[in-house]
Amino acid sequence: MKQWLLFMIVGALSFLDVAWGEELFFRGQVASQWRYFSDDAQYKEQFNGAQLSFSFKPEFYYESDKNNHFSFVPFLRIDERDYQRTHADLREAYWLHIEDDWQLLMGINQVFWGVTESRHLVDIINQTDTIENFDGEDKLGQAMFNFSLQKDWGDIDLLVLPGFRQATWSGKRGRLRLPLTVEENETEFEAGNKEHHIDMAARYSNTIDDWDFGLYYFNGTDREARFRVNETGDHFIAQYDQIQQIGTDIQYTHDAWLLKFEGIHQEGRYDTFAAIVSGFEYTFYQVNESAVDVGLLAEYLYDGRDSDFNKAPPTLTENDLFIGTRIAWNDVNDRSVIAGVMIDLDDQSTLLSIEYEQRLDNFWSIEMEGRWFTDIDKKNTLTIFKQDSHILFNLIRYF
Repeated sequence: MKQWLLFMIVGALSFLDVAWGEELFFRGQVASQWRYFSDDAQYKEQFNGAQLSFSFKPEFYYESDKNNHFSFVPFLRIDERDYQRTHADLREAYWLHIEDDWQLLMGINQVFWGVTESRHLVDIINQTDTIENFDGEDKLGQAMFNFSLQKDWGDIDLLVLPGFRQATWSGKRGRLRLPLTVEENETEFEAGNKEHHIDMAARYSNTIDDWDFGLYYFNGTDREARFRVNETGDHFIAQYDQIQQIGTDIQYTHDAWLLKFEGIHQEGRYDTFAAIVSGFEYTFYQVNESAVDVGLLAEYLYDGRDSDFNKAPPTLTENDLFIGTRIAWNDVNDRSVIAGVMIDLDDQSTLLSIEYEQRLDNFWSIEMEGRWFTDIDKKNTLTIFKQDSHILFNLIRYF
């Protein structure tokens, strides 16, 4: 993947050099982040207490004409407590050509698929940036060739994905990590050409009346890893298999109701399984004649993969129920909050979460998060995080 990153950086810098002062748009953000872990560390060498870090994400966009667009979005985080959380990535670095009913994108990009709230099950194209947050919201950039066709009968996306991205892992001192650290330079691949395997995906999507749906096929390196302990027993070795996965995401909209479904069927080297996320969101608009909207969410999660880390990648949601609420004040500060609880229906292990954000003015905003692990059963996968309850505060400056 390193040669692809270098190629994209050189290309992006080249067009910036010729484009500066023309149709070049520059914006971005710099943020300070403070996390505090209330419980003592679970594993040897992990830090206790507070963690301070800083991030920088500039965004360059250039439009040479209505048909050709360029994007360059690097990302950098510097962390004071976990050296492996200090990392850099190219979130975007691509050229996009647009015609009336088709598009061609070449470069590094982020692609999001899915409709559900509690888990992004079908979002398979980009690798998760796990050291940013374990909730699956942050993704690494992925090199790709993406041809998109838009017709009256639906949209088709064909993706060729050269260069696999390994997941990011916390170091020995890091929190929210596996019981053992993962040595990146010992990673094992089923594919003979390892991270140079070329993955492929195809997706059809359409909107018919109140229904939005997508159907896709993916063939390539699994974005999730299995793990085995090394011979001396002091770290994990990540193992990435070749998989074939089909999946669908469906959303039905009717008045204040959103009905959502995501499902996959996956075949791999050791395990064949299915997984689903299904539920609803109902919104009460303008509560008590105010501008406030309140949404109620409920989703059921099932994952049938093998629970052995040696046979299948670990999952936090095998038979779970998510219940939550989303509140939007719809005011000048754009205040919003989403809170929820994830309950394992087999052993009642519980994860509580809350996320709040608002703008302070045109240049500043704040984000606050809280995650609490309660009543975690010792056989539940969440037990690896059972002492990692924490709060997080982000102060963001836009430019």
